[in-house]
Amino acid sequence: MKYIIGNWKMNLGVRESVALARASLLLLRGKKIAPQMVLCPSTIALSEVRKVVARSGVGLGAQNVAVEDQGAFTGEISARMLSEVGVTHVIIGHSERRHLFGETDELINGKIQKALEYNLIPILCVGETQEERENGQAKKVVTHQIVTALKNVRPKFSETFFIAYEPVWAIGTGETPTTQEIVEMHTHIQSVLGEIFPTAPSSAFAILYGGSVNGENAYAFLRESCVDGLLVGGASVKIHQLKDIVEAACKVLIAQA
Repeated sequence: MKYIIGNWKMNLGVRESVALARASLLLLRGKKIAPQMVLCPSTIALSEVRKVVARSGVGLGAQNVAVEDQGAFTGEISARMLSEVGVTHVIIGHSERRHLFGETDELINGKIQKALEYNLIPILCVGETQEERENGQAKKVVTHQIVTALKNVRPKFSETFFIAYEPVWAIGTGETPTTQEIVEMHTHIQSVLGEIFPTAPSSAFAILYGGSVNGENAYAFLRESCVDGLLVGGASVKIHQLKDIVEAACKVLIAQA
């Protein structure tokens, strides 16, 4: 299986989100072999987008979740609230949350545990900065992020847990690691997960790549067996780009069938 997760960030209102969700579903129509898709609109659009994706097999993802259940936390949204509106997945630890809003690995750990408590599937984002890569610390940084984020976490393994490798320097810049660098990091992440969860089944985790993904480079990433899918940002709100990404995933799946 290959996964395509669209992170729409703070780009679309409710009407635009509904229109894009409908268009995204059309990309899968008639395809016998297709990737699993998850759409992550802004919080205000979740309920309306849910109506579009209901019974379609496409997942509904939130872009953030609070670590608390309820209380005086202005602007936050809890895992219970997300579950009530039909959310199935939630992005946790995106670099924009880490660097713009000061989220720590410890806070991310709490969010993952809270998401799992309410049967939400986490999409944990990890990745190094340009300086950390240049200093040869990329694997060390990613290892720390994963180990800390998954401390005392006990996934049920009935659903796939996502790890998205998104190098900070590649997000929205048009730059990407080489395919070899992506393969090396994904292989490293697999090794780290194997050490943390030695008895986990092979289907327990899916490792995605994210960071300046577009219709031109998607196939090169997806054809690598260790790349289980893509977390797509800006290109996911451009239907022609998303179409090319979905087509690339279909070509890879057909070739591997």
